Amino acid sequence: MKVLIADDHAVLREGIKTVVKTLSFVSDIEEAADGTQAMSKIKDNDYDLVILDISMPGTSGLDILRNIRSSGLRCRTLILSFHPDEQYAARVFKLGAVGYVSKSAPFDEVKKAISKVAHGGRYVSPGFAEKLAFDNDQFQLPHERLSEREFQVMLLLAEGKSVSEIARQVFISDKTVSTYRRRIMKKMDMKTNADLTIYAINNGLIA
Repeated sequence: MKVLIADDHAVLREGIKTVVKTLSFVSDIEEAADGTQAMSKIKDNDYDLVILDISMPGTSGLDILRNIRSSGLRCRTLILSFHPDEQYAARVFKLGAVGYVSKSAPFDEVKKAISKVAHGGRYVSPGFAEKLAFDNDQFQLPHERLSEREFQVMLLLAEGKSVSEIARQVFISDKTVSTYRRRIMKKMDMKTNADLTIYAINNGLIA
């Protein structure tokens, strides 16, 4: 089995690689240090499994998932992220990911997640799996109307980040961030960043 590990932190890549090396069915491990490099490698190689971070320079993990789906590529994708399940898990599954596990999870859980998705299964933490089982799509929350990029910007606004800070973090212009902010406010029927913060806290999107 051929595996790609895509994460912009070298120490974390090395840690994930250590886990993957313990799996007897893995024959080849490659790495990517940012989203642009990851997408290029995915297009040029036939990976069985991609272990992917959400927040990377260049192309975000969410954009990579969209590109994989739109290109008809058949690699299975496990998201490994610092973001809690509540923020991104449901979205990445809708975009085609087959697993989501926290970078802070114990070694054994990360190994279990990699092994399960590599063998055709799906993985999410037991607590969030229960929440997903009881979710009903017809009762859509306001933040679920947002696109992936709008959702990402909404969380950063809710955390108190300025337009310029967000622009630097997600590698877009200040003007584009402001455009996203207007769309977010309209879709969620809110007026201020403080409204977003209160909403995000009440819905468990930020601490």
